[in-house]
Amino acid sequence: MLELLATGQSNKELARALGVSPNTIKTHLASLFAKLEVDRRVRAIEKARFLSLIE
Repeated sequence: MLELLATGQSNKELARALGVSPNTIKTHLASLFAKLEVDRRVRAIEKARFLSLIE
């Protein structure tokens, strides 16, 4: 999910790529944001890169 998020795709595009609904994407993003202690996509990507979770 983090790697897909880093591609800059919209929730709708992410949902299509994963075969789930956009609401499922929103739920997953909320969980990721909470775990990474961030409130925005860009900050989540930056922190994930800093923690070496993604390249």
